[in-house]
Amino acid sequence: MALLPPIPLYRRLLRAHRKKLPTDLRFLGDSYVKSEFRAHRSVENPIHIIGFLTEWQLYAQQLEGDSWTDGKLDKAKIDKMSDQQIGQLYELMQAIKQDGGEGGKEDS
Repeated sequence: MALLPPIPLYRRLLRAHRKKLPTDLRFLGDSYVKSEFRAHRSVENPIHIIGFLTEWQLYAQQLEGDSWTDGKLDKAKIDKMSDQQIGQLYELMQAIKQDGGEGGKEDS
């Protein structure tokens, strides 16, 4: 799999969000993608850049193929995450539950 350069990948992600995600999740996903790409703009370590682009490209492929709906995080990937990354993942999970997932169930 050849890696896409950052800008085409960024556009592909936003396009996939527009086509595949409901409006509330699209806003959350777009915000997250934009902040992550901004935060990694000045990274110079080639290993970090390759890892970053690889993971986002895999996410785009999953999103376009609809395999994201039943997806689960691989334990090996979670074990490699820093405390800060786990904290971000937890915040993302809370935001999804608040906005899309469980908020609607309680109202029903």
